[in-house]
Amino acid sequence: MRMFTFALPVIFGLGLLSAPMHSQQKGGEEETGPYDVAAKWPAPFARSGYVQGSQGGVFAETPNRIFLANRGELKLPEKLPNNFNGAWGSLGQAATGGKPELRNCIIVVDANGKVVESWTQHDHLFAGGRGPHKIKISPYDPQHNVWVVDDVRQQIFEFTNDGKQLVMTLGEAGVAGNDEKHFGRPTDVAWLPDGTFFISDGYVNTRVVKFDKNGKYLMSWGTKGRGPGQFDLPHSIDIDRNRRVYVADRSNSRIQVFDENGKFLDQWPNIRQPYHIMITADQYLWVADGVSNKFLKYDLNGKLLYSWGTYGTFPGAFWGVHQFTVDSAGNLYAAETFGGRTQKFRPKPGADRSKLIGAPAPLMPKTTD
Repeated sequence: MRMFTFALPVIFGLGLLSAPMHSQQKGGEEETGPYDVAAKWPAPFARSGYVQGSQGGVFAETPNRIFLANRGELKLPEKLPNNFNGAWGSLGQAATGGKPELRNCIIVVDANGKVVESWTQHDHLFAGGRGPHKIKISPYDPQHNVWVVDDVRQQIFEFTNDGKQLVMTLGEAGVAGNDEKHFGRPTDVAWLPDGTFFISDGYVNTRVVKFDKNGKYLMSWGTKGRGPGQFDLPHSIDIDRNRRVYVADRSNSRIQVFDENGKFLDQWPNIRQPYHIMITADQYLWVADGVSNKFLKYDLNGKLLYSWGTYGTFPGAFWGVHQFTVDSAGNLYAAETFGGRTQKFRPKPGADRSKLIGAPAPLMPKTTD
């Protein structure tokens, strides 16, 4: 069993910062931070007798076009408990268990959570795995192509924005490796303005791989271990405006910082398990911690500024946020790997803007051929 040690100020700080006091009310814990949860969002999209499975990822292209990475559908028991809220986690089971049917793996919903597209034509790409791991659009791509990482099938896909064409595939389906053309369960992707991109790779490999905009291998760095520049499950990756690369070194309970050529710059320890990281346009780094089930705000020197969130399967709580995204209107979306749902949160009226998760770098204006 892995033993964790943490600096007491950090851990106690999580509890204190997530429950600020308000003079106008008594009691309460402000479990949803500066947000209100959107009720019954999204609308059910699984076929009758089933429910959506583990949610690998979510990405908001606009407030009215949100991509969901759905790891298939799970068959519901014939008799549902009274507290069933439409998500597998409320049955008391993690959505990563069982045998999901890999159907409706990539869904697009509108602001109300209504399904407007289902890319069922691509479901076969995930056969034999567990479905998509993360889903993103590069902020520097005027065509808004959609990237999907599949960890188990060892591949990264780039689709046109409408899903009609598969533009590029990296990796060999079902074949693991640590060379220039293979992956060991890759996890995430991030870009530089010129289209150069980085893959965090991953559950088996412990490295970051760098490619040019056309998918040509450039370099990689990282070995397994606990030292600077080593990894134990690099699970998420993002880049700041100064081209520094941030890696969520999940099982080492830290964030590591590098220059774009892999030179180690810094590390931020004592973050229990950073599942997903996102650098906002105003240059803060937010973390979804899969153990404490909190969102954590850091400045880019690694100082903890604020946190909120709590464990649970009731609306507004979390069970393993695997990816999160914020749209241009400030709405937050959180995809839960264990809870088996994606939730939408709206900023509370008059919310302190410093406590809201800022939007990432804005997408370039969309163009079409």
